Amino acid sequence: MAIEALAKPANAWCRHCKPGRGCAIYAERPTECENFACLWLVNDLLDERWKPSRSKLVLTTSEDGIEVRSDPGFPDAWRKQPYADDIRAWAVEGETSNMTVVVIVGQRMILVTPDREFDLGVVGPDERIVRELEGTKVVGAAVVKESARSIRGAAPRRLSRRPLDLASQDHAIDGCKSCRARHSIPNRASRESNG
Repeated sequence: MAIEALAKPANAWCRHCKPGRGCAIYAERPTECENFACLWLVNDLLDERWKPSRSKLVLTTSEDGIEVRSDPGFPDAWRKQPYADDIRAWAVEGETSNMTVVVIVGQRMILVTPDREFDLGVVGPDERIVRELEGTKVVGAAVVKESARSIRGAAPRRLSRRPLDLASQDHAIDGCKSCRARHSIPNRASRESNG
């Protein structure tokens, strides 16, 4: 995740991050950092197994679904149990509710579907992931420049790379109100008050 106030690019460690100790500038961190909350903090459906320091995964939302960011030191963490089964279950649910599941390992992006994974490589800021659909089933995926409209005559579904504003409380692990989800993310205070 990029942090403009610190000139930190996406997919790079923050120079203030001290592994095992946390943020070296926590008390003076920028508003952008202060407002960030991963899904583990805001969604009570994710238990202690999903705590980032334990799972080596950080879950965030995008306009299209969920992003699973794997710690670069543990690039296969998302393939281990119980995480792999949960990620695949989200992909199954996402296929019927038009939600995507993207795993990010370093700069590499992998679109996870119920039947397979599409390793898309590095997706630049001016590029988008486009899914090729047959009904609701994803049968192909490609990376295209923002201005591209379709691939090989297919009816593509463009995926945005902009994160959601979690303050809206509308998005959840299995979708959002606008995508006909079953629930919304509990407010951050409820997670913090529960320890």
